[in-house]
Amino acid sequence: MLLLNQRPEHNQPLVAADAESLGIAGGERAERYLKARDNHAETPLHALPALADHLGVAALHVKDEGQRLGLGSFKALGGAYAVMRLVLEEAGKRLGRDVDVSEIGEPRVRGIASSMIFVCATDGNHGRSVAQGAGLVGARSVIFVHAGVSAERVAAIARLGAEIVRVEGGYDHAVREVARVGAERGWKIVSNTSWLGYERVPGLVMQGYTVIVRETLRRLAEPPTHIFLQAGVGGFAAAIACHMAVMLGSRRPKAVVVEPRRSACLYASAEAGRPVTIAQQQPTVMTMLECAEPSLVAWRVLARVGDAFMTVEEEDAVAVMKRLARPLGNDPAIVSGESGGVGLAGLVRAAGDGQMRAALGLDAGSRVLVVNSEGATDHGRFAELVGMAPAEVFLQTA
Repeated sequence: MLLLNQRPEHNQPLVAADAESLGIAGGERAERYLKARDNHAETPLHALPALADHLGVAALHVKDEGQRLGLGSFKALGGAYAVMRLVLEEAGKRLGRDVDVSEIGEPRVRGIASSMIFVCATDGNHGRSVAQGAGLVGARSVIFVHAGVSAERVAAIARLGAEIVRVEGGYDHAVREVARVGAERGWKIVSNTSWLGYERVPGLVMQGYTVIVRETLRRLAEPPTHIFLQAGVGGFAAAIACHMAVMLGSRRPKAVVVEPRRSACLYASAEAGRPVTIAQQQPTVMTMLECAEPSLVAWRVLARVGDAFMTVEEEDAVAVMKRLARPLGNDPAIVSGESGGVGLAGLVRAAGDGQMRAALGLDAGSRVLVVNSEGATDHGRFAELVGMAPAEVFLQTA
């Protein structure tokens, strides 16, 4: 299903808070914080000319976040960054001066951080980022995981020193529990979704994601004409589409938001013309995108810079995992988790449908960018779906 953005806000100026958070200065600050980390390394941008030719477009690039900061997903840029910002702000209050990121490891700052507890809900990846960020600064973390989070993903969070709290229900229920318990105990909530009265911290999380855009545009000879962006609550898609629009202005690419059909809260919101909570559906293989309620900040941004909303099926996501692992021609092999290639799944579906191609302006001259948002964060599940272990895929690129 494809729905063009017909909202009156479409192509209108951003709300001031979003323009500040996701603008040039915010992106520059996020990059500066990232470079202060010991394990910083730019992630690769792969050209897939054989697949581009197969899909009938001029160029296809994949920004591969599968190895970002050792966590296996783009989420490493958001939660950890927000934790660092909040610690330095708290240190500034207590010390009575601005505290720079270069001071993040100093004893006085770490002493302040040690008194702070950060909490979030997760499908797996965001929790790892918050836990890693807390560990970097010497703080504590408490991560709420719902029933659908695999044992391997929970163990990965726990290895980073987080206290794990298990809750029944899905991601959205875990978010509500975090809001309730965090408020009761005075913990710092670092959510990747936003709700009425809670917007600044999710904005910081989204600000971290803008690094992906900045790295990508420096590597491309020409900017993309289209970007296909997977979405759960919408923070990632909003951050990428918005910063791309800010950086490129009138040359910005057409931004297509892609969701699992079984969990398409942004598509439903676009249909309704307002943020809506969808009814619980069957579980989706695209586990990191299984969200019933959009982030208010993300919806506000996407209503302005999201050009279309579309859904994909379960088999679309698995087919893309297999295609990236067993590439066409001389294209590089890429390890992509269940949710990592959903943007590409949207492109594949749109490219094969004449009406969708026409509606999106996809043609032989199109230059498309997608983001592999996660690698194999659950190796067993990856091998089950793809028929190869991640290590076997990596061997093809060695």
